[in-house]
Amino acid sequence: MHFDLPDLRLLAAIAATGSLSKAAATFPVAVSAASTRLRQFEARCGLTLFVRKADGMQLTPAGRLVLESARGVLGEAQKLRDTLKELAGQRRINLHLAASTVSNSTLLPAVLGPFLADYPEVDLQLVEHKSVDVLRMVLAGECEIGVYDGNLVNDGVVSLPFRTERLVLLVPTDHALAGRVDLHLADALGFAFVCLPAERAMQRFIEELAMNLAMPLKVRVRAPSFEAIAQLVAQHAGIAMLPETAALRAEQEFAVRRVALAERWATLELRICFRGWDVLSSHGRQLVSFLSGP
Repeated sequence: MHFDLPDLRLLAAIAATGSLSKAAATFPVAVSAASTRLRQFEARCGLTLFVRKADGMQLTPAGRLVLESARGVLGEAQKLRDTLKELAGQRRINLHLAASTVSNSTLLPAVLGPFLADYPEVDLQLVEHKSVDVLRMVLAGECEIGVYDGNLVNDGVVSLPFRTERLVLLVPTDHALAGRVDLHLADALGFAFVCLPAERAMQRFIEELAMNLAMPLKVRVRAPSFEAIAQLVAQHAGIAMLPETAALRAEQEFAVRRVALAERWATLELRICFRGWDVLSSHGRQLVSFLSGP
């Protein structure tokens, strides 16, 4: 059976207006042409879709079922048009991703670069927050996708594995803690620390840990990046806490050493979260696929 999108659009317009003439005006086409198109469509279907009355047109039971399917087809056709415009660069797509400091600074760039190369029509807004705030923002619809510490309760969101990362101490190679194993944070809090700016999510987390131990962090200097922190540690400005991925890079460039932390919180099971697959945009689904891939 043959039909085209104008057939379905006419069907939907007549159902919405209750009038063949009003529906024809929305295209616009002559009423006679609209009447002929409807009659031919009904003939091909072998169905009567509307009851013609003096005060307008009313869907038959069969017409209601056909209209329901027609709306689905029209909706998918609109999605296809939007996708084609996006791929042709005629429409910009904005995606909002909230993530923790560890994810933003060490793990996400390796994934987001290839994603943005594959989808040049996408503009990505990447914001940094504590994991608890990432979950809150996703639940509130303030961002589409989040990456957070999976140790938190995640009721109300879909949660998928992302990566595992560890927090470690970074110390000069000749430091008193350099050879320690099974080190606890309390063992290190007597030393001065090189830290991120106070507003960074990871830094707030570290300072809260110290306060919970009733041993406030001794902040000697704050630096803007993990690389800057590593340089300062190598120059004996203090010790630091970094994601292991960043610490591994630092060991290759500077006279520093990683020291593992024994606490359970030092191992981060990072996860992706979003409200639901059907809520995600088409590009959002693609981004989740990139993030959850190997």
